[in-house]
Amino acid sequence: MTINEREVLSKLFKAAVDAADPRITLPPNLPKPPKGKTVVIGCGKGVAQMASALEQSWEGELSGVVVTRYGFSEKCKKLKYWRRPTQFPMRTV
Repeated sequence: MTINEREVLSKLFKAAVDAADPRITLPPNLPKPPKGKTVVIGCGKGVAQMASALEQSWEGELSGVVVTRYGFSEKCKKLKYWRRPTQFPMRTV
């Protein structure tokens, strides 16, 4: 039996990428929506993809805001995006 190392490595890489893709991992792990509105608050470079996956998968009412860096955005209809150079406030109050 011959092992095609490139094929094995390609499959391992795809499995690793899929394991980190919120469109694949988030939906089966979401709880049932509670009564009333669900408010989402999130920040970080990965929040754009997670927010998009949540919005597509969530069956209940949803609103909120996510903060991400410039260049990290997805299209959302219910969640608002704040884009900043960093995830932290630019100044203190």
